[in-house]
Amino acid sequence: MNTMKTFLLMGVLTVMVVMVGGAIGGQSGMLFALFFAGIMNFVSYWWSDKIVLRMYGAHELKQSEQPALFQITQELTMRAGLPMPKLYLIPGEQPNAFATGRDPQHSAVAVTEGIVQLLSRDELRGVIAHELAHIKNRDILVGTIAATFAGAISYLAHMAQWAMIFGGRSSDNEERSNPLVAIVMMIVAPIAALLVQMAISRSREFLADETGATMSGNPLSLASALKRLHTASQQIPMHATPATAHMFIVNPLHGGGVMSLFSTHPPMEERIARLEAMVYGNTTR
Repeated sequence: MNTMKTFLLMGVLTVMVVMVGGAIGGQSGMLFALFFAGIMNFVSYWWSDKIVLRMYGAHELKQSEQPALFQITQELTMRAGLPMPKLYLIPGEQPNAFATGRDPQHSAVAVTEGIVQLLSRDELRGVIAHELAHIKNRDILVGTIAATFAGAISYLAHMAQWAMIFGGRSSDNEERSNPLVAIVMMIVAPIAALLVQMAISRSREFLADETGATMSGNPLSLASALKRLHTASQQIPMHATPATAHMFIVNPLHGGGVMSLFSTHPPMEERIARLEAMVYGNTTR
């Protein structure tokens, strides 16, 4: 179901690019925006792992430093048929973790000092399984594609703003373009694209929870870990950037109300309920 939602949302983004391009940028503008956004996200896809690990001061772990963490990861990768990722430790008290890398052969799992200190072995196993699920499900690739389309829509909107400022309009669309539609698209389209991108991120989190719980064989351990991580993340701040917040297993940033619409993570209560339903069943879904 979560995979189907992801493909549906990706289809919505594709349609939005076509609509926005036709309304405010024309075919040439649409193609240029897609190309430019694609180049940017291609670079991000290949080198974002090194960038984000350096950003958070992570250092690669040796097995002698965290033997239990290595043992857990090795057991899970063998069970899932995945290559062993590199393991990194991020300095900081907030318990959190994320996975990165362009494919399973070039992957890494980073954990904070806080998560190693807080969680039990079973809970930490659930968290590592969740991160390996992101690698197994190619979520970094999915996120990059979603960012490409969302970025293309934003670029088109910016191009339209400059075109209106300087009075430019492509001749092939002179008769079909509607200034009012263009203005609405410039305002609404980037926001809508961001909402869809966030929805894709939330869908992939649900899928990683499900895949990780199956991989570890104990959904309740992951549910217990998420409860503790969520509580701790509310109490212990972390110097995280909004651009990378979606990578973490729990949101390192806080925001409620309208900002919850732009959250990259599903409601924690729903994540836990779904994991518990894998064991006890769910009559309310």
